Amino acid sequence: MNSIAKEIIIGWLIGLFANLAGIYLYITIFFGDELMKTIHMAIGQGIMGNIIALGAILNFLPFFVFMKKRQYYRVRGVVIATLIAAGAVIFFEF
Repeated sequence: MNSIAKEIIIGWLIGLFANLAGIYLYITIFFGDELMKTIHMAIGQGIMGNIIALGAILNFLPFFVFMKKRQYYRVRGVVIATLIAAGAVIFFEF
């Protein structure tokens, strides 16, 4: 695997974990219930897309850190992770 693909994958993984961390933080701060119970409730009520979108806000942190360090291929990976999150939002909302 060449170094460009490796950097994009690293950025994608960091973006994915940042999004998951944002979802976890949002659920624990605002719902306080068990994680899986809250996720099932959110899917049932049709608000899972909103939770994913709010979790994606945490992707700003690695995005700007990588921009500051001029690691543009990792920035591309974070953007790809954010686009995947946007696809998940569209899936859950429609």
